[in-house]
Parts: sequence; structure tokens; C-alpha cells
Amino acid sequence: MKRVSGIASLVAFALAVLLMPSRGLAQGVGGGGPPNNTVTVVTGSAGSHITPLAAYGVFGFVCTVGSTIVHAAIMPRELTSAEVMRNGMTCFLGPAGWLLAGALFPELSAPPPPKSPPPRGGPRSGGQGGGGRSGFTAPPAGAFGFVPNEVLLRLRAGTGQAYVRRMAQRLGMTLIETQDFALTGESIQRWRIDSGRSVASVVRALARYGRVAAAQSNNYYRLMQQQAVVAPPQPNTAQYVVEKLHLVAAHRVTNGDDIPVAVIDSQIDDSHPDLAGAVAERFDVTGDPPAPHTHGTGMAGAVAARGRLIGVAPRARLLAVRAFGSRAASADGTTFNVLKGIDWAAGEGARVINMSFAGPRDPMMAQMLKAASARGIVLIAAVGNAGPTSPPLYPGAYAEVIGVTATDANDKLLAVANRGPQIAVSAPGVDILLPSPGGGLQVTSGTSAAAAHVSGVAALLLARNPQLKPADIRRLLVSTASRLGAGVAARDFGAGLVDPSKAIEAAAAR
Repeated sequence: MKRVSGIASLVAFALAVLLMPSRGLAQGVGGGGPPNNTVTVVTGSAGSHITPLAAYGVFGFVCTVGSTIVHAAIMPRELTSAEVMRNGMTCFLGPAGWLLAGALFPELSAPPPPKSPPPRGGPRSGGQGGGGRSGFTAPPAGAFGFVPNEVLLRLRAGTGQAYVRRMAQRLGMTLIETQDFALTGESIQRWRIDSGRSVASVVRALARYGRVAAAQSNNYYRLMQQQAVVAPPQPNTAQYVVEKLHLVAAHRVTNGDDIPVAVIDSQIDDSHPDLAGAVAERFDVTGDPPAPHTHGTGMAGAVAARGRLIGVAPRARLLAVRAFGSRAASADGTTFNVLKGIDWAAGEGARVINMSFAGPRDPMMAQMLKAASARGIVLIAAVGNAGPTSPPLYPGAYAEVIGVTATDANDKLLAVANRGPQIAVSAPGVDILLPSPGGGLQVTSGTSAAAAHVSGVAALLLARNPQLKPADIRRLLVSTASRLGAGVAARDFGAGLVDPSKAIEAAAAR
């Protein structure tokens, strides 16, 4: 590439010299013209005088512009700033500038693969570290919680295929898929690392390529539910949530009629009697064989059950997004799949998005959620079940998201719930009776169910007052919540236990 730059610059320099008026040059170097400290440039019948330094500057400028055009024609893409600087130095200094530019503005190249094998990732929580350039987030040493041989990246608009091929060859990567996201207006690519290099080293290397706008790991997210106890249907089964949240009184006013609530989760069993007619649209991101899962089915029931069990918003319209797998013990999703789910839900007109999962901080997801909130979508997420000493988990800790923790029938906090200022409100999430695939029931605990209950409350508020914005929903939930706990521990409950009836009354008054 440096050879191409130099040749293009020298060709442009020669063209610039040839195109300069020969009469003016002759007068500048001969003895019959004006004094030796000027050069005459003839235009028509009149002439004007410029100094040799000015002529040199004109030549250099014309050469730099011309070489850039020639270079871009040879390599059909936008040049980097380093390439333009190399062209300019070659034009102004000639062959010496060509050699000097190679030292001052070297071509970017990827560092060699590490000698030791990369750390293995897995579906466990982990943080994110810096990647050097803004938009480049590499997992810190020893971190887990991401796909061990994949990176996500965004390219700048107009990046040529030749540039991408060279980059992929140098770093040993293969493109898996590209997805255009309407919500952000950007395209994200998922790449497989075939060279054996670690995700962190590849992200750091990508930061050296000027046409790459952002790069990060493809993070794992885990559903926030403890192991559910599945039981056959029992007559006269009681739900303490109905009384705890005063749902009978709330439903006299509204049932969340026709409010679209997206549930980004594992597959929902929409044939369950308690969910008959609840699911309006479906979107499967995973491509896995159909397999209804306890978590997705349970969260759908917490929001909109309408049979033996009663959800918080039994007349809401569910947008079922399958972004998580269907393993019995755990069902993990990835950044890329969740992003697809959020984008689809926004396109389908979701007013609320329930995210009963948690994982590491994620710049691309943060950007997507910020765009969703700006669109007017209420975002609700579980704060996590990693315990009191855990750092904040995401997406529940993002400013645009309403983070929810879990309490039991006696208003005691779930022991394994995360703590911190990211908690907005509390909701029942311990020993919750919910639908289970195959027409059964389950008893489960976790901040997942608590988040789903609050998503149902948001649907009730929007049905009562469709003009409410995400910030309005947050204020209503927080200002009408019943205070729980005492002293310093009170902050672990957020503003307290949600109260749908009080929030609905306040929403109607706005």
C-alpha cells in the first residue's frame, strides 16, 4: 500500500509540473524575465508574479489532491488520515518524503497471535474492560461470560470490501453474519476467530483499524430464575401475588388492554391454557428446534396469564421473542441475539420490553436500549440473582432501564438478589406460581418474575394513559411504591413494593 501511495503521489507530481504554464516557468528560470525572486504566471494577455515558495506550495497542494484522487481510484475506499499524510509528504519532499513517510506513518498491521492458548469463556457472569479506543471494549484478563471465539464489530459507512478482506486475513477471522438494525440505523457484524487468538487481543487489534468504528465480545446473558419446581395443576391453587399487588382492584380499572409487551426470553408455550390468546406475534432469533421452556412460559404468565392463573396485565398483547436457548438447567442468550430481539420488538410497536435476564456491561446493547427508550419504549429488567456482593449486572443497571428486585410474601428481600442504587422498585419474586410448558404449573423464585410483574404494571399504566413516556412510568412506579425495610437496608428495595392501584390512579390524574 505504501508503494501505491508513493507511485500515485509521484505521478500526480509529474502531472502538476506538466500542467503548469511553460511560459511562466521559463520566465522564472531564464534571464529575460522579471527579477530572480519571482516567477511569472501568464493568464491571457496579462501576467502576475508569485514567489518560488508560493509556486512550490501550489505544486505540493495540486500533487497532494491529485495523488489522493489517484490513490482512491486504485483502492476504491476512503483513505485514512495516515495515508493522506504520506501522500502529502511524498508530494512536498519527493523521494525523500516517500521514505520519511514510511517511518512516520506506517501501515497498520495486526500483532502476531499469542503464544499461549486463550482463556476459555463460558456462560458465567463477567465484566468488561477497556479496549484502548472509545467504542472498543475488550474483556479483562480472566473474565468469562462471552462467546470465546467471536467478536462483534461495526464498520464505518463506505468501507470497501478489499479493506475488510485484508483485515480479516491479518486477524484470522471469518464473517458469520451481518444484521442491519432499524432502531439505531447501524449494521453490526458477527465474526468467528479462527486464528486461536483471544477475544481481548482481537478487539485491541481491531482498534488499530481506522475503518472499524466499534468492536466488543459477544456476551452471554443468563435468565434470572432459580431452579423451578414443576408440578401438575392443582385445584384451588392460590397466587399470593394477586392479593399482594391488589390486582382485583386494579383490574376493575384496566387489564392492560391491547398494550404490546415484548418478552425477550426462552420459548413460550403459547398453547398453555393460561396463555390462550395471549401471544400476538412470535420471533425466533436462535434458529434452534422448537422447545417451550419453563422460564419463557413463566414470565409470559406473570405478565398476562388469563386462566386458572391471573397475570398482572391479563389483556396485554405479548410479543414473544425467543432469544435464549432451551436447556433445562440454564438457557443462555448472547448480545447479538438480544439485539435482534429488541430491534424486532421496536419494529412491532412494543410499548414495554421485559428483560428477565442479566449479564455484563455491553456497549452495543446500551446503545440499542438508549435508542429504544428514546422511541418511547418502557424498558424493565431483573437486577440479577448474583448476591449482595455482586457488582451491578446489566441491562438492569442502565439508566434507561427500570431495575427490579424480588421480595417474598412477607416483603422480605430475596436472599440472592443483587443490591445497589440500580434498583428502582421491588415486586413479588419468591415462590411464585406460574404456568409451565405442557399445561402444568411451576413454583419459582428470582428477580426474573419480579421484573415480569412490573412489566405488567407498566402495561396497566399505559392502557390507562397511553400518552405516558418511559420517564413518566418510572416516576409513577417509584412515587406510589410502598416503602419496605428500615435504615440503610431500605435502599436494597429501591423505592419499595410496586402498588398498581395507586400508580393507576396517579396515571389517570396526569
